[in-house]
Amino acid sequence: MTTAIDYYFTSLSPYAYLGHNTFTSLAEQHKAAINYKPIKLAKLFAELGVLPVKQRLQARQDYRLIELARWSTKRKLTLNLQPAFFPADPGLADRCTIVLQQAGQAVSEFVANVLAACWAKDQNIADEAVIRQILTSLNLDADGVVQQALSAEIEAIYESNTVDAIEKGVLGVPTYVYQNEPFWGQDRLDLLNDKLAG
Repeated sequence: MTTAIDYYFTSLSPYAYLGHNTFTSLAEQHKAAINYKPIKLAKLFAELGVLPVKQRLQARQDYRLIELARWSTKRKLTLNLQPAFFPADPGLADRCTIVLQQAGQAVSEFVANVLAACWAKDQNIADEAVIRQILTSLNLDADGVVQQALSAEIEAIYESNTVDAIEKGVLGVPTYVYQNEPFWGQDRLDLLNDKLAG
């Protein structure tokens, strides 16, 4: 029986960016499959009564930046604390991820590149040209993937992922769910590793 981890995230999350490479390496180490489940974070936040970043108390906004800087140092990842295109609509990128997951293609690499585009390269992930460039760089069929990503079928899966996250009690992104146990935040990856090892 293949071990599988449900990975709830969105392409715009700085914490998904900081944890992505560590998480995928951990999954590979434990021979665990990853079910990529991009969600509509705004809908989850609305359900939970969580304010968008720029509407939170200033002290919380300030501390968020301190934590992001700490984790970028710990993970040895370049991170722009004030990216030029944040917030941006991650919908197309998230839906392309769903297409690639369905097709069994290079999901991990695509997600890593999209996250880095926003948080390390100051690119606008809401721009279709940026997404197409990433797909092309991975030798993927940009036209085909984008066309599918805009379909009603993929939108329905995107919506279903979000409803699923709400029903499972997901509190934010990234959340990794293994054997029905949630691990919220890339700072919980050591605990997920312990669970997988156990």
